[in-house]
Amino acid sequence: MATTAVDVKELPNSYVFVADMPGLKHSEIKVQVENDSVLKISGEKKRDDFASDTEIKYVRVERSAGKFMRKFNLPANANLDGISAACQDGLLTVIVPKNPPPDPHRPRTFDVNVGSSTVPPP
Repeated sequence: MATTAVDVKELPNSYVFVADMPGLKHSEIKVQVENDSVLKISGEKKRDDFASDTEIKYVRVERSAGKFMRKFNLPANANLDGISAACQDGLLTVIVPKNPPPDPHRPRTFDVNVGSSTVPPP
């Protein structure tokens, strides 16, 4: 299982994952969310084999080939329904929008009246 380089950036409204995918078609890349908390990027890099020509012998192999997978734990504020992915010029960009932060807890204030208060009977 090969790995691929991925940069992860946090922006004010989203998380952005940028992965190197040179020579891959978009159909060879999978972007999934597992267990509602893990972003999984996987696929397979295939070697340019000339199976019909048995005369070819590799002298040096430096480019990785085979299946690859990367997993990333997503933060609690990730909006899983808004995830988008695009692959262009050998770079896969996955955008995970953030859910807006919850309203801060505001204490409730009650008016205090002068006089006797009536307690309801049990």
